[in-house]
Amino acid sequence: MAQLRIALAQVNPTVGDLEGNRSLVVEAARRAAEEGAHIVALPEMVVTGYPVEDLALRNSFVSASIRATRELAAELDRAGLGDLPVVVGHLSRREGAAPTGFAPHGGLPAGAPQNAVAVLHRGRSVLSSAKYHLPNYGVFDEFRNFVPGDTLPVLRVHGVDVALVVCEDLWREAGPVTAARAARVDLVVSLNGSPYERHKDDVRLELCQRRARETGAALAYVNMVGGQDDLVFEGDSLVVDADGELLARAPQFDETLLVADLDLPDRSDAGVPDGAEVDGLRVVRRTLSGAPVTPYPARENTVTPRPDPLSDTGEVYHALVLGLRDYVAKNGFASVLVAVSGGIDSALVATIAVDALGADRVHGLLLPSAHSSGHSVSDAEELAKRQGFATRTVPIASMVTAFERASADAGAPLGGLAAENLQARVRGTLLMSLSNQEGHLVLATSNKSESATGYSTLYGDSVGGFAPIKDCWKTLVWDLARWRNAEAERRGQIPPVPENSITKPPSAELRPDQLDSDSLPDYDLLDAVLDAYIGTDKGEAELVFAGYDPELVRRVIRLVDRAEYKRRQSAPGTKISSRNLSRDRRLPITNRWTV
Repeated sequence: MAQLRIALAQVNPTVGDLEGNRSLVVEAARRAAEEGAHIVALPEMVVTGYPVEDLALRNSFVSASIRATRELAAELDRAGLGDLPVVVGHLSRREGAAPTGFAPHGGLPAGAPQNAVAVLHRGRSVLSSAKYHLPNYGVFDEFRNFVPGDTLPVLRVHGVDVALVVCEDLWREAGPVTAARAARVDLVVSLNGSPYERHKDDVRLELCQRRARETGAALAYVNMVGGQDDLVFEGDSLVVDADGELLARAPQFDETLLVADLDLPDRSDAGVPDGAEVDGLRVVRRTLSGAPVTPYPARENTVTPRPDPLSDTGEVYHALVLGLRDYVAKNGFASVLVAVSGGIDSALVATIAVDALGADRVHGLLLPSAHSSGHSVSDAEELAKRQGFATRTVPIASMVTAFERASADAGAPLGGLAAENLQARVRGTLLMSLSNQEGHLVLATSNKSESATGYSTLYGDSVGGFAPIKDCWKTLVWDLARWRNAEAERRGQIPPVPENSITKPPSAELRPDQLDSDSLPDYDLLDAVLDAYIGTDKGEAELVFAGYDPELVRRVIRLVDRAEYKRRQSAPGTKISSRNLSRDRRLPITNRWTV
């Protein structure tokens, strides 16, 4: 048996912060060396951050990434870490490609950028390759941004053959997986920028186990952690053996170094030679150290468990906290501002914000109108008291009256929906004014059910720079609040969300005695229809066949389709589902197809 100690550095890079990201790599390599690792791997495009989107089309950015990777190799060597192979993802350029301009044909992106992997050793890059499968679905536009690679790199480290692949290369059966099997490698290392989705951790583990069995090799999967705009990466790096048995697993939502000791079988068949072509890829072999390591006592590998309290709902909650925390930190905001109404949506958003940033960086604004109930103010005040964040109360009735008079003077007296929406827009104006004056990031409190059906006022309650629960159905909002309260009770703490905010019937309180149920179906039913229509693209006939009332189906479809223009103008928010209402789902605003 051949032994190898591998370190997987689950780090949190920032897009465009090449200097800061380089520091992350150096620190991870230093810790890996202290742990006695023989090789350390970091996530996909760790040098630049991920995803870079159309930054890949800027030649200056590609050149800066290439230069930063070269300087990183030298910096590692100067730090005394040159003997440790460090595997990093970075933005590169196809060798021989013109540095400027578009290809005259073939639809190649400008400058032929590549989502690349490099092995840094003794002051230089000794082996490089690029991602072969470029995803072009959901949130991914990599076929637009990158040119695919055409090699499978195989690195020999202490007599162990290690194949390197990048994210999507593992999710598809052809290409790198086939080539790794033909190369008879001992270990496959996959570099990933795999965004969080609900239930994805189970799918990820099953995928790694299946690919390990298919290639006949152990598999190490390193994923980044942290928030990037509307994406959040949960880490969940792991190692399985050639039979698919889980050997080591990192925690979710935390930066960490996962170190695993591997016992790998001795190979009698070296597989296809250097330069051989397999399934469209050329196998490229490089030897760093041919002799196996001297046998050493292996340490017990760590498998971070996934039991309660980190349940499925808890996972979502942690993802929302991390997504907000990093959006605030990486964009340089010192504080956030939330309009707290006493309702469940604003209560959950404020709670997420306090958990992400601390109560001293969360500011609440109570904006009661003539139609606000007494419990609207008292529940909001109780929320702030339980969590310790500061609030201000600014009644808006007089401002609404002033706007109504001005509109009447202009010959257009307001009534009905226009008058209701005015209240929300006055609130939105106050929120954004305080944001401009005091530098807070305004958090929008709309949930996915409201966004889907258009039940939010444009330039009113939809205003904000970030929408933490944008991808959460209303029913999930309640589940998250209940989970957070239960978690507080488990820890012996006061539940942060007042019970009345959870149990009272939801209402926008824009007219006397208004309830959401006046104009929307029960949320359990509504969310089920919405999830089928949006999440799986079922049309009217399919929804009716599934048992939903035809009139309800037609009404929901009409609401969703008519609100597309609102969603185009909404703030970004953390993606937690397999299909959110922004990059995952792109439909025309002008659209007469209704079935």
